[in-house]
This record gives sequence, structure tokens and C-alpha cells, in this order.
Amino acid sequence: MTFGSLFAGIGGMDLGLERAGMVCKWQVEIDPFCQKILTKHWPEVPKYGDIKKLDGRELERVDLICGGFPCQDVSLAGARRGIGDGTRSGLYVEMLRLVNLLRPRFVLMENVPGLLVPTSPGESAAIGRVLGDLAESGYDAQWQSLPASTFGAYHERDRVFIVAYSDGHHDFMPKREANFGEIRFYLTKWDSWDKHMAGSDGFQKVDTYTEILRDFHGIPSGMDRLRRLGNAIVPQVAEWIGRRIMERCS
Repeated sequence: MTFGSLFAGIGGMDLGLERAGMVCKWQVEIDPFCQKILTKHWPEVPKYGDIKKLDGRELERVDLICGGFPCQDVSLAGARRGIGDGTRSGLYVEMLRLVNLLRPRFVLMENVPGLLVPTSPGESAAIGRVLGDLAESGYDAQWQSLPASTFGAYHERDRVFIVAYSDGHHDFMPKREANFGEIRFYLTKWDSWDKHMAGSDGFQKVDTYTEILRDFHGIPSGMDRLRRLGNAIVPQVAEWIGRRIMERCS
């Protein structure tokens, strides 16, 4: 199964789906630092920059399109302009445009829990529009809120994942609790995720937060990578979803 990655960041979604057995065919990411990380780990995969400048016909057709579109305008910590008026979360419409053009079998979206909360009184939550747009495009969809802690992380990091499909598959997103066997399986993969960012383009891995807090001159050590890690999708969760999709397509 092949996939293309929108808003790829440092490749959290891509790494998880590859671990599930899928093959990445292209990546779209505008941030120069993130592009360096992607180039390090996927040197042969074609890469593109600004999604707004993509026609779409230059992208290879794939079985699945994934992406965690920007969350700033739906986040509970932001101004909450929504996906209609926000200049960042509004990039969701670009993802929908490419989905409608390329018509993959599956679409995998990710965003913050604020997607489930109305941006203002009297308005519907943004997820209503997302699900409605997918339905109009011919996709059924399921969604679930999945915290990284369910998969062995020491922080909660709750995120909403949406799996849309066009060919009758279903039941990709059951109850979010993973069994103990799954937790042990994913626990073994946290160290390798940290190494995913280490040593790229001369940037050094930071071992402790103390090192960050005690640097007072210039940019604190490691801050060049922490923002990208903070924006990234946790690959262990993406892998779990990817394996469920692969199992139902085998």
C-alpha cells in the first residue's frame, strides 16, 4: 500500500505508516528545517514545499493520503478562528482539494482535541465540517481521540485521528484502549523516535530539560528541534492505525 504525506513535518506520520508496512511516495512540507529531517530519512522520496502552490497533477496517485493540517486556529490555546477563517488551520481546504483530485482509497487526518469543540457559541465544532466535506466527496469516515499515553508514552498528548475510506471498509477506530501486549510493543519504539531527530544537519540531541533551562546565551540548546517534535505526530499511534488499515486490506 502506498501513501503520500501532506504537512509532513519531521515525518512522524510517515514513520508510523512505514512501520505498518506502507510505502511513502511523496512528502509535502514547507518548513526548511523539517525538510532537512525528511531528506535525511527519506532521501529518495520526492518532496514539495508550499501546498498552496501545488497543482496536484505532479503528485503520484497513492492508496492513502495522510496529513495533520495546522492546528493553531482550532486549538483551545489559540484565537480559535476555525478552519474556515483561520490562515493556518484553513489549509485544511488545500488537503481536501488534493484528496478530491487524486481520489485515494483512504484519507488519514490528525488534529488537536479542539477540533471537537465549537469555536464560538452557536457554531458547530470543526470536525462537523470535516466529516461533512468528506461525505460530500464520497468518503465515509470514523474518528477517535487517541492519547500517546495509551501507546506507552509518559505524556498524554491526546489527538483526534480521522480515517476516511471510499470502498466499504469499516471499524478502523474501535475503543482507544490498547491491550498490554500493544503497549509493550510500542514502548520499545520511543527511543528510536527520539533518535529520528538527533544529529540531523549538525543539530544535537538534548538529553535533559535541565540543559535547556540553564542556557542563557543565544538560542537554548535543542530548541531548534523541540518545536518540530512538539508539532509532530506520534508515530506509534500512526503505526497502530496503519496496521489496522493493512489488516483489513489483506
